[in-house]
Amino acid sequence: MKQDIHPDYKETTISCMCGVTYQTRSTGKDIQIGICAACHPFFTGEQRFVDTAGRVDKFTQRYGASTARRKKPSLASVSS
Repeated sequence: MKQDIHPDYKETTISCMCGVTYQTRSTGKDIQIGICAACHPFFTGEQRFVDTAGRVDKFTQRYGASTARRKKPSLASVSS
């Protein structure tokens, strides 16, 4: 193996926006993340729907809510 090619690993604190901190080793120092396992919806079971741009309203306004549905074929109209 070649000597002196591996990076230096040092003790690092990873901080999430929700306030949770983790201690680990990394090549970086004091890493800040936006979402972690303590606040991620997949792990917490909390489902949040964020529509900041109003995309759903814009789509509904542009195309409208379709109330006309295709009718299911009845068995009487199918001849055997």
